[in-house]
Amino acid sequence: MFNKPILYFLCTGNSCRSQMAEGLGKQILGDEWDVHSAGIEAHGVNPKAVEMMREMDIDITDQQSEVIDRDLLNSAKMVVTLCGDAKENCPVIPSGVKTEHWGLFDPAKAEGTEEEVNQVFREVRDDIKHRIEKLREEKR
Repeated sequence: MFNKPILYFLCTGNSCRSQMAEGLGKQILGDEWDVHSAGIEAHGVNPKAVEMMREMDIDITDQQSEVIDRDLLNSAKMVVTLCGDAKENCPVIPSGVKTEHWGLFDPAKAEGTEEEVNQVFREVRDDIKHRIEKLREEKR
């Protein structure tokens, strides 16, 4: 039986960045990777992240906000931390697991008008999309 390699996106609360990364990863890498996300804590999926992903016709409403699963972490081929908190407070990642740190701004902390906040979410979402596409190209 063929098992796809696991790609694990980690963030602080598994509510925005990692949720968007999971949704994008599943769409972009679906046939190549088993994509998951988690956080140091579980804060619930941010409704604005759901809304901004819906703009790209990606539905993340069924995704769950979860804390890091050590078994999944230890089985991962690659772990991507999306914020400094996750990088600093993540449980020890086994030496054979490739890691990357993307250090993205937390869109949940964006301030301003609704359109300004939406734009920050879009910028983070689009940055994640481009990084995943680049990752896909590097792995071919």
